[in-house]
Amino acid sequence: MAAGFFKSFLAKFTGAPVDWDELEELLIRADLGVTMTRHILEALRARGWDVTGETALEVTREEILKILPPTPPAPSPLAGKPNTFLIVGVNGTGKTTSAAKFAHWLKSHHHSCLLVAADTFRAAAIEQLCRWGERLGIEVLKSQYQGDSAALCYDAWNSAHRRNIEFLICDTAGRLHTKSNLMQELAKVARTLSKHDPDAPHEKWIVLDATTGSNALVQATEFHKAIGLTGVILTKLDGSGKGGMAVAIQQEIGIPTRFIGTGEKETDFAPFDREAFVKQLL
Repeated sequence: MAAGFFKSFLAKFTGAPVDWDELEELLIRADLGVTMTRHILEALRARGWDVTGETALEVTREEILKILPPTPPAPSPLAGKPNTFLIVGVNGTGKTTSAAKFAHWLKSHHHSCLLVAADTFRAAAIEQLCRWGERLGIEVLKSQYQGDSAALCYDAWNSAHRRNIEFLICDTAGRLHTKSNLMQELAKVARTLSKHDPDAPHEKWIVLDATTGSNALVQATEFHKAIGLTGVILTKLDGSGKGGMAVAIQQEIGIPTRFIGTGEKETDFAPFDREAFVKQLL
């Protein structure tokens, strides 16, 4: 029996031909996106018009699994330099909390890491990350409010490299994807880090709130244009968010979901597992 958004649909159309309009609406409401919805419907119609609820569920699962890549290897240290991460996103997605949780996950896997409070604009952002650092026993580098976040990240890279710290995690300021000047500032942080290492930042992960629905795809698209994203952290999956946008983002712009957040505690954070995700989603 389906555990997610297919549950009521399956109860209605078990052993009976589906209502195509109702199925299309269901897939859209699951945040799978228009492109993926059409793709699933085409795959179903190729099987004939007498599609039952069970067939619809089976084909949806198959098509989603085709889109989502296998779980990638866990982040690993780089030889002779810190593996550098930019954590980006709009305000309110859980970005700072996710940066701290990711650092905790690395520490729990016996890696050294350094957090950078590069959000020098939001009120209490530096204090929030510092509280997480104290709680988790992870060092946080910071500057004053309204400081130059690019310069801070530049200095943090030097510190991490000098002390052979394996991971450098930069929590950048939340910014609206529609504000071109703010997106340019983010690109400046990335360029500044590349002065140390042409490949840095090695990962650029956007934090997306699962409850925002299709707007998450718009956010990811604009941030990708600005800095070239390499991954997604999907948060608030313990709430009303369905998570279907992870499929839409993978299909539309090719950015994989790397971690998911399911609560407020530091342990409510785990690598993305496509099999488990699809089971929960459907």
